[in-house]
Amino acid sequence: MSGEKIGLMVRSEAGPGILHQLTGVIARHSGDITLVEIIESVPPDSRIYFEIDLPGDSAALAAEMRSLPVVREVAIVKTFQKIYGKRIIIMGGGAQVGQVAIGAISEADRHNIRGEHISVDTIPLVGEQSLADAVRAVARLPRARALVLAGSLMGGEIEQAVREVREQGLLVISLNMAGSVPDAADLVVSDPVQAGVMAVMAVADTAKFNVARLKQRVF
Repeated sequence: MSGEKIGLMVRSEAGPGILHQLTGVIARHSGDITLVEIIESVPPDSRIYFEIDLPGDSAALAAEMRSLPVVREVAIVKTFQKIYGKRIIIMGGGAQVGQVAIGAISEADRHNIRGEHISVDTIPLVGEQSLADAVRAVARLPRARALVLAGSLMGGEIEQAVREVREQGLLVISLNMAGSVPDAADLVVSDPVQAGVMAVMAVADTAKFNVARLKQRVF
């Protein structure tokens, strides 16, 4: 494996300075870290996952990392992008979330069979502040490409959060509901199943659907 993005799973000692030692090895091999996640850090062990754009030999990088006294195990693995791909996030009321998920999962299955990689995440939530916090957090989620807001009433702080994440490049689809969130979304879809379908079509490379070319935004 060389000249590509790799996943690296490292089991090491836990404690201060461990991450510095691991990233030092990656830097010496001219690796560009695109994702790092401390999956578990319970002394005496820590499990750390990296995704790295690596111009050189992944075996050589792994061998040098294994030579560090603090490292117990190193494995080269497939990246989350390769396995789970783009993420669709659905949040809001439980019943509506479930209906949107039906459409999104069915459509994702159709595209994934053709070689796409799209995964669907759901979280039933209520409350203006809880939803606003969750919307803002989607912009920090790796590989999140679209958010579907599924509920019967959303506005206030949630609307502001929607405007913020859209500015960061996230596609936001809203069900046609009461409140000001539909005014802030990229698309407004009345049928929850169709909302899920359109979210997947909008991010799939195997689809010809382009939100920017739509002549209307409410369906």
